[in-house]
Amino acid sequence: MRLEGKIAVVTGAGSGFGEGIAMKFIKEGAKVVIADRDAVGGERVANALGANARFVRVDVANPADVTTMLDAAQDHFGGLHILVNNAGVAHTPQPLEGVTEDDFDRILSINVKAIYLAAKAVVPRFKLAWASSKTGGVILNIASTAGVSPRPRLTWYNASKGWVITATRSMAVELAPFGIRVVALNPVAGETPLLKTFMGEDTPEMRAKFLATIPIGRFSTPEDLGNAACFLCSDEASMITGVAMEVDGGRCI
Repeated sequence: MRLEGKIAVVTGAGSGFGEGIAMKFIKEGAKVVIADRDAVGGERVANALGANARFVRVDVANPADVTTMLDAAQDHFGGLHILVNNAGVAHTPQPLEGVTEDDFDRILSINVKAIYLAAKAVVPRFKLAWASSKTGGVILNIASTAGVSPRPRLTWYNASKGWVITATRSMAVELAPFGIRVVALNPVAGETPLLKTFMGEDTPEMRAKFLATIPIGRFSTPEDLGNAACFLCSDEASMITGVAMEVDGGRCI
C-alpha cells in the first residue's frame, strides 16, 4: 500500500503502459483518474479497476480537456497528488524528410505540448497545496530510450522524447522549492499498441531485430512500467527528483 491515500491522474491509461501504471497504482492503494481519448479502452480499464478508478475522456492537447481531467480528480476523489503524463504517439520508421508536417505536428502536440499544458494547469494546484499543507505533488513524465539512444529513421519521435527528458530535469530544479518532484521513465519498446508503429511491421524477423538490442532479451511490459512508476511516485522516493530512469533491460548501456 505504498500509495495509500494518494490520488492520481494517468493520461493514456486506456491501454499499454498507462494501463499498467493505473493498475499498479490501484493495487498500491491510490485512487486514479483514467484519462484517455479512447472511450472504449478507458471505460474498460476503469470498470476493471473498480470503485477507486474513474474514466474521463480527454484530448491531452486541448487545454479545456486538461483542466477537466484535473477537476475530475478533485470532484471524484477530493484532491490530486500525482500526475502521470503517459499519453504519446509516434511515426513509422522512415527517412526524416519523409515525415509529413501533419504527422510532425501531431507528435509535437501529444508528446510535447501536452506536457506543457498539463504543467500549466497542475503546477498552480500543487503550489497551493504546498503553501497550505506542505503536501506538494509528483509529476511523472513518460519519455523513452529514444531520447537517450536514438534509433535511426525515428528522428522526430526521438527528438520529442529528448525534449521530455530535458523538460523533466528543468521542471525538477524550478519546482523543488515548492515540494513538487518531477521525474521521468525511459522505457524501451514494449508490448503496447505502439510497438507495431516503432517497428514498421510486426513480424518475427522484426521482433528479433529489436530484441537483439536489449541485453535482457525481452520487451518492456506495462507491469514493468507500473512497478517503476509506483516507486518514483511514492514517498519512498521523496529524495529523488529530476531523474529519467531507464526501464530498458540494459539497452542504453
